Amino acid sequence: MISLLKIIYLHFFFVIIAIFVLIGCVEKNYPPENREEVNGKLIVNLKGEWKFSLGDSFKWYNKDFNDVNWERIVVPSSWENQGFHGYDGFAWYRKEFYLNDDVSDENLYLILGYVDDADRTYLNGELIGLSGDFPPNYNTAYNAFRKYKIPNGLLKKGKNVIAVRVYDQELEGGIMNGEIGIYSFNDEPNPDISLEGIWKFKIGDDKLRAEIKYDDSDWDSLFVPAHWDMQGYRRYDGFAWYRKKFSVDKNLKGRKLILLLGKVDDIDQTFINGVQIGSTGLWNFDKVPTEFNTRNEWEQKRVYTIPDGILNFNGENIIAVRVYDGFQDGGIYQGPVGIITQKKLKEFSAR
Repeated sequence: MISLLKIIYLHFFFVIIAIFVLIGCVEKNYPPENREEVNGKLIVNLKGEWKFSLGDSFKWYNKDFNDVNWERIVVPSSWENQGFHGYDGFAWYRKEFYLNDDVSDENLYLILGYVDDADRTYLNGELIGLSGDFPPNYNTAYNAFRKYKIPNGLLKKGKNVIAVRVYDQELEGGIMNGEIGIYSFNDEPNPDISLEGIWKFKIGDDKLRAEIKYDDSDWDSLFVPAHWDMQGYRRYDGFAWYRKKFSVDKNLKGRKLILLLGKVDDIDQTFINGVQIGSTGLWNFDKVPTEFNTRNEWEQKRVYTIPDGILNFNGENIIAVRVYDGFQDGGIYQGPVGIITQKKLKEFSAR
């Protein structure tokens, strides 16, 4: 009798364990919604009904794409909870909204909360943010909080369209939770010239890459700010270079200008039109640095003064950033990234 009771007990015990294991496999450890507080001013509430389609097409990011026949889905929530149970793969979300006021002077961000697993997010046809990586270099970012800077002037009075390309590898998928919307923030400076977006990128090292006329036509294109590990260079440690062309408004001529480069993992040397304007970290080495992160440089915000006379106000300029990453994630990974007047930055700092 005792033996039979033991058998029944053990059977019950293993059933309970199996249930907990199964639950653990089905549920991902999503952060609570209040882990990342949204302290900005709400401009557009984007919670509620969005257009939705399974599959993948690069036409779907276009502002004028006709999505009249798409499904309707509620954001935030997994697509499994809305009739697409068991689906893993690519899907797109689209949201059309209208603005009655001009908000071009606001410091605006799109909050998408938590997306499972990876996303590329577009506003009016322009890529404004990404997290994770798609196949064949899949890398989940289901627990990363999406807060994407909206470039100055991109959000228009009248019709605007957000398009989000999502890839889910397993279990639940979609725009999962968070205070979804467009917010204005006053806790970060708003550059006069935004440099966030697509940059040229190449691993390895060559000091000639700082030069204005260096040919970067065969380089890859990466989004800044975002770790390069999330964009096809997972687990890459070593040297890499970023380059970007930009123009400067003539109205800024004669004014003291500052480059905001956000945060870089781990150390950097930064050049504009071939002239080094700033550096963070120890660069006194021959080939490979051995003391590259002695002061937690990856946590430091880069703020570099642009010397007088090096900017071209009648044509293109080139910014080049040499980066060395010693371990884990690497690259220009956090903003704001752009050029701001010294006066505007001083006024912001005095708040």
